[in-house]
Amino acid sequence: MSAASPEAVIWNAVRGALATRALAIVADLRVAEALAAGPRSVDAVAAEVGADADTLHRLLRALASDGVFAEDAPGVFRNTEPSELLRSSGWDDFAHLFGTVWFQAVGGLDAAGEPTFPPLFGTGFWAWLEANADERAAFDRAMEQGSDRRVERLDSVDWRGDETVVDVGGGNGSLLLGLLDRRPGLRGIVFDLPETVRDESGFGDRCTFVAGDFFDRVPPGDVFVLSTILHDWDDDRAAAILRTIRAAAPADARLVILETVVPPGNDPHGAKWLDLLMLALFGGRERDEAQWRALLDAGGFEPARIEDGLIEARPRPTDA
Repeated sequence: MSAASPEAVIWNAVRGALATRALAIVADLRVAEALAAGPRSVDAVAAEVGADADTLHRLLRALASDGVFAEDAPGVFRNTEPSELLRSSGWDDFAHLFGTVWFQAVGGLDAAGEPTFPPLFGTGFWAWLEANADERAAFDRAMEQGSDRRVERLDSVDWRGDETVVDVGGGNGSLLLGLLDRRPGLRGIVFDLPETVRDESGFGDRCTFVAGDFFDRVPPGDVFVLSTILHDWDDDRAAAILRTIRAAAPADARLVILETVVPPGNDPHGAKWLDLLMLALFGGRERDEAQWRALLDAGGFEPARIEDGLIEARPRPTDA
């Protein structure tokens, strides 16, 4: 395969915002669901989803050129494996968020090093979610995307078997419930803000929800899990979260962090782009290994294992 020309590299970069917005539009219209039974004319799909047929054709034609949907005959489209993801699994909610509210925040990004969401929306992202219940629900569903992979990473931890696991910022509990299904001796606590959208009727008798703010306190436990939480915060605030956990952790506790470790070099890695989204939304960041080590130290922990997707640490003995 020949390398892309310099012009093609730049073109694919500059037109990325158009793909993001187009994907959000068709996700919000539920176009992939309308094509679930097979190929259909764009006129029929447009009539069903309430869109202008010509505009929908142009959106689908552009997305199909990247493999999202396919045009089998003039004006007749079908799903592809990528567009099937828009029917479920949180990818539709990701497409919505990336192409609407996150799209606006990224549009304000500059080189000043400050988050753009608060000045654009008049409040921080978490407060905005609290005030917009539908967006909060979409965010929680999006955070479930990839939960099977995260549960598998958790399952690789050396569990004693009878621990109480505290999922700090655990959202709707899907990650912790997945772990408890695999490890019947564990008990769990989902800890998050009270407005988190969840169904506690499905928690069973081994898992409970505790409401609170992880800057103030966390429930005691044996193992503390942070799944894609710390990248939402700058180093000072992320270290404050770790210190709150450290205050609740016994000397033999463990900390398990499910986060990216940004690799060195120029190879493609999604976290290198998510890092810019974290900056725009919160002033947060993705971290490389050296940055993770420094953050753990500032929070009162010492690393036992650092690999992309899974970090394990223990309370630093001098803090005990």
